[in-house]
Amino acid sequence: MADQQAPPAGPDLSLGIALTEFTGATLLGHVGDEEILLARSGPEIFAVDAHCSHYHGPLAEGLVDGETVRCPWHHACFDLRTGEAIRAPALNPIAVWKVEHEGARIFVRQKIEQPKPRVRGVVDAPGRIVIVGGGAAGFAAAEMLRRQGYSGGIVMLSSEAAAPVDRPNLSKDYLAGSAPEDWLPLRPEDFYADTAIDLRLNAEVVSIDSKAKAVVLAGGAAVAYDRLLLATGAEPVRLPIPGADLPHVHVLRSLADCRAIIASANGARRAVVIGASFIGLEAAAALRARDIEVHVVGLEQRPMERVLGTAMGDFVRALHEEHGVIFHLGDTVTLIDGKRATLKSGAVIEADVVVVGVGVRPRLALAEKAGLAIDHGVAVSAYLETSVPGIYAAGDIARWPDSHSGENIRVEHWVVAERQGQTAARNMLGRREVFDAVPFFWSQHYDVPINYVGHAEKWDEIAVEGDVAARDCLLRYKSGGRVLAVASIYRDLASLEAELAMEKAKG
Repeated sequence: MADQQAPPAGPDLSLGIALTEFTGATLLGHVGDEEILLARSGPEIFAVDAHCSHYHGPLAEGLVDGETVRCPWHHACFDLRTGEAIRAPALNPIAVWKVEHEGARIFVRQKIEQPKPRVRGVVDAPGRIVIVGGGAAGFAAAEMLRRQGYSGGIVMLSSEAAAPVDRPNLSKDYLAGSAPEDWLPLRPEDFYADTAIDLRLNAEVVSIDSKAKAVVLAGGAAVAYDRLLLATGAEPVRLPIPGADLPHVHVLRSLADCRAIIASANGARRAVVIGASFIGLEAAAALRARDIEVHVVGLEQRPMERVLGTAMGDFVRALHEEHGVIFHLGDTVTLIDGKRATLKSGAVIEADVVVVGVGVRPRLALAEKAGLAIDHGVAVSAYLETSVPGIYAAGDIARWPDSHSGENIRVEHWVVAERQGQTAARNMLGRREVFDAVPFFWSQHYDVPINYVGHAEKWDEIAVEGDVAARDCLLRYKSGGRVLAVASIYRDLASLEAELAMEKAKG
């Protein structure tokens, strides 16, 4: 018998509900087959689609703050009045429904035409904006420029062969074989032409002439700009060992990298993953989903301990071992000879595919050559502007003054890069908007998601609520009694509340 789709949850809002039935901040209901979220903000009640436009997260389990609702999965945020996705990682709006009051009952019967985003208007409209980079920050900036009503020229120069894709999926579902490739593009192919974004792929920028306000491409062609955004991202660290250039040895950053790993994995019996951090272990989980024996080799004594601490590191190792991953920690690969990987300890592992996930380096050469101030990244102001007026930086290369930690920080998170791209876009239009978003990332290991908000490079205490081993926990990373970051497993609402608390405590 074929599987039948579960009926939509909650009351039928087209039949109405009594106001006395809606006592909390949210209520999940439906109209026909479509699930609807009722959300209360002060005296007003809003109705919107019940699922996040990013990965379909359940907004009814999220957090209402003013006239916004935040997704519990990956902390996207939506305007309840307009449906606009006002915070990445969601980029598409959610539908808005009409709420009707009849006596002491409320009814939801129909969608309204998608409201326009709340835009303050362009303060300063440059003739042309050039974006160097085709990743999270670059794409989010280009999309936000058009969303803000900017009608000038946008040229997006990407060194990659593919239009911007959902990079987190490359180490998760797509690599595991559970997500089709047509899920990956951040926008359909015709989006760029339809919005007059001049996307140029395989475009290598070799220099910036800040006096002439132009970037120079390989081959000598120059592209003039009035404002410039550097979003060059990071590149994977490659191991300086014999055999690192063999065809079955891969790094994982681009769609081309991921396709190459999948091709090597087809028919493979055993894989070696070098690196026991987030990318390495996500890749290990994905390869296990393809029924490949996986060996993880890492210099650290405990996976992810530097970022997540001892308890979470032990849990992550045990989780992967439950799924058959074999660890070789405190060790490294010194030689790859054909299909044989030799470890420093002397052990030899036969491997049909090798994935190197030992970190990334920010691509700073272009900024350095242009004379921009460098401080373990491209130094930017609170407005994401570099030391050269009119040139902005966002994403993995940007080192910004973080109002939460009180330090200058640079992080390599997808969501941070998108949010910085969005803020940089508004600032290139003259807004002078401080970038003060709390850093957020998520990591997926089999069916276990780990969410992390804030930024803690070091701490003197980890306060654990719940049970890490039972996959129900929230960890607060503290320094001098102050919470710098929070990691959680299946404590989604508490994670959102921690994020909001950090936002309110900034400065």
